[in-house]
Amino acid sequence: MEIRRYENGDFDGVEALWQQAFPDDPPRNHAVNAIPAKLAFQPDLLFVAVTADGVIGTVMAGYDGHRGWLYSVAVRPDWRRAGVGAALVHHAEAALQALGCGKVNLQVRSTNAAVVRFYESLGYGVEDRISLGRQL
Repeated sequence: MEIRRYENGDFDGVEALWQQAFPDDPPRNHAVNAIPAKLAFQPDLLFVAVTADGVIGTVMAGYDGHRGWLYSVAVRPDWRRAGVGAALVHHAEAALQALGCGKVNLQVRSTNAAVVRFYESLGYGVEDRISLGRQL
């Protein structure tokens, strides 16, 4: 497995993975919308894990000069529990740290206890916060 920056030829693999991993996501999060937006802003923070089988995982990161964020951490089901997700998170964290980032945030659906446990195993903790959002 190799983790590298996203390339245009990865689109179909990423799109298929995200459809499988995030079937209930709103259209704004679909690859056709999210990838062009990411490539227009901080394209160096979109990573894929690839093998001879193609794209097996993704992570998107962002940094605003204050905090870093992780988005779209996804691993193909046949590669889960093989260290791919952890490797992607660590890769994105290293990229954020190289930019001067000292804290990383992420959001997890409150109903996804397995994903919360995954992040806790990587040192993340549930913070006493309320997440607010607004579509523009």
